Amino acid sequence: MRIARVSSRTESLGLTRPYAIAFQTAEDVANVVLRVETDRRLVGWGAGSPEPRVTGETLDACAAALAPESLSWLEGRDTRTLPALCRELARRLPDAPAARAAADMALHDLFAQELGLPLVEVLGRSHESVPTSITIGIKGVGETLAEAEEYVGRGFRILKVKIGESLEEDLARLRRLRERFPPGEVAIRADANQGYDAAETRRYFEETRRLDVEFLEQPVPPDALGALRELPEADRERIAADESLHSEADALVLSRSPRLAGIFNIKLMKSGGVRPALAIAEIAELAGIRLMWGCMDESAISIAAALHAALASPATRYLDLDGSLDLARDVVRGGFTLENGVMRTTEAPGLGVRPLDASP
Repeated sequence: MRIARVSSRTESLGLTRPYAIAFQTAEDVANVVLRVETDRRLVGWGAGSPEPRVTGETLDACAAALAPESLSWLEGRDTRTLPALCRELARRLPDAPAARAAADMALHDLFAQELGLPLVEVLGRSHESVPTSITIGIKGVGETLAEAEEYVGRGFRILKVKIGESLEEDLARLRRLRERFPPGEVAIRADANQGYDAAETRRYFEETRRLDVEFLEQPVPPDALGALRELPEADRERIAADESLHSEADALVLSRSPRLAGIFNIKLMKSGGVRPALAIAEIAELAGIRLMWGCMDESAISIAAALHAALASPATRYLDLDGSLDLARDVVRGGFTLENGVMRTTEAPGLGVRPLDASP
């Protein structure tokens, strides 16, 4: 099966509500959507959602990397040579991880479709399902509680709370949330998005010990992570490395003892796709590090790809794959099911996504 044609387009997907994190406020979102068709008329889908503040890749750079003329080298290539094609992607797009991820997932989609199996089965399923968190941005206590009530009413039982602008306000929000939702009812996670320093991180852990917060994502910038070495090991094990973890090389450094994070947050838009993400996952498994699979604001295309990869890794413990849930629109349907906050892949081959303009 050979690749016949490649096309891409930038889609404005919008958001149902704006949200704030420690370093920015988002009011709109766009993805670059990739379509790869074979000589047997199978279609593989990919989507790139770059985050310049994390990887340095802009939307324009992502779109240029996925333009048909940039990917013309794929035409005529055999999709059965998937590992070689993914290695070539890494060589050709070293500074465009979201674009690389889009192409990588489209190729994985085609490979699994040719086999007639969901991608997770081709990769080697380890989990049938995992619950996902849903995210509450930085906002006042009242708005936080109202949004939490909405999500719990929709069946979610894990809330991820964005923090990092003001430690005092963060602690007040977390206390009120825990007062409203007891530990056995709702799990709470926090994500500082590099907003703290080492002293604030230490105080955060001291002040939240009785709140039963599962873990804290990326409290400090990547270049300040070493300052957390003085924290108790139990606290470091409850830190999830996000902006500090992009590649397999980063995973090797972060897994060294004494390690600074007991959890890795893998995102396809950082790692460059399914193949490198699973390489990171293998390092984590060998090191005894738990995995969370996260996302940017993404189409269901790339959310499905991340879910298939997540369910194939024995080290997966957490999901934060809510990136498509607050989009004002999407370009595909399918890919996964979501019921009471629990995510599962479908039985459709490949990623299991279909364009919205296609007949059932």
